[in-house]
Amino acid sequence: MQRKSYIHSRIKKHARRIVPVLTLAFFICGGSSAKDFSLRKHKHVKRFFFEIAPLAIQVGMEHNTPPAVLMAIAGLESGYGKGYVAQITGNVLSLGANKSDTQLPALFLPRKKNTSEIIFDSLLIKSEKPENLEWRQWPKSRKKDYRPEPYSGTSNNLAYFKYNPRERIKAYRRNLLDFTTVWLSYDYKIESFRKAREYIDKKIEDEGKDILLDKSFCLEFVDLISGRKGTFNHYKSWPVKVKYIIDKAGLVELTHDIYYGKKNFETAWNKTVETNYTSIKE
Repeated sequence: MQRKSYIHSRIKKHARRIVPVLTLAFFICGGSSAKDFSLRKHKHVKRFFFEIAPLAIQVGMEHNTPPAVLMAIAGLESGYGKGYVAQITGNVLSLGANKSDTQLPALFLPRKKNTSEIIFDSLLIKSEKPENLEWRQWPKSRKKDYRPEPYSGTSNNLAYFKYNPRERIKAYRRNLLDFTTVWLSYDYKIESFRKAREYIDKKIEDEGKDILLDKSFCLEFVDLISGRKGTFNHYKSWPVKVKYIIDKAGLVELTHDIYYGKKNFETAWNKTVETNYTSIKE
């Protein structure tokens, strides 16, 4: 009996030593970083945000629009840059064409039978065996085409941005500027965007630009422009998806580290989540 009591006391003593060590190790290793930033493990997600993040931060902070939301919308609408319309047009935000804008016409393109991938690059089409392709007519997208003349609005040189990455980046920037200065303006045709611009500017006047990198405000902004009739996207599932990307890709934290922390994208992207972001309200 005495032997058992001795053993039991030794186990309790060691347990008291081990628990704090395990707890410390948990936080040193980043805690639940893999769960919290689960989208960061995907290479195509990282590749897309590597290109769009600097643009979204620069344009968003200059034109008073939350950069994290810009990135999340672009990621959702373009399939992280993999959607065929976004690849062809550079229109990662899926902005509809206004009257004066050229738009992507209807296209007759093949789709791989085994993967359902739509192929628009003529060189890749020629490299595939005809029996592996299924051709079909794709409807007019009604999305603004950011390719330069003489290709914009035509079915010619659909892979222009694929082989001209610098021009692709320029197109992304113009796309972001259209959203932040044309769509989010006091005289835009959609009332929810006019009200959103008014609300953002009033918030910044009262609280300063830091509000643009505040997580709770980013989520609030998503609700201002979506989820009901007469907004950017009326489906109730759309704001849920945008918020999911903001959260699981750690986009507020990413913009904070790049803009305020002056970190490069690679360092900010690979950072664990245990940091206490003082300017971010959870």
